Amino acid sequence: MSTTTIRLPDDLKARVAVAAKRAGTTAHSFILEAITEKADATERRADFHDVAEKRYAGIVATGETIPWSEMRTYLEKRLAGKKPRRPVAKKLAR
Repeated sequence: MSTTTIRLPDDLKARVAVAAKRAGTTAHSFILEAITEKADATERRADFHDVAEKRYAGIVATGETIPWSEMRTYLEKRLAGKKPRRPVAKKLAR
């Protein structure tokens, strides 16, 4: 494990100390958890954008997509525990 030094403004250091105490942990653990959460969120956002770009490229390449109204109905039925038929992609109207 490596060591990294960070400089915190006094007011932030005090806030971290209070928050860590409320959370029942040390300031060190609190800071590590906050950094981990931020790194995870950044990675998830990058993954989300990658998937979105690939899906959009597929739409552009085929000209096909599923209308939102059909997809929403499908998802609502799935959430209700039903087993609806999956919507079929259609050519975009031009």
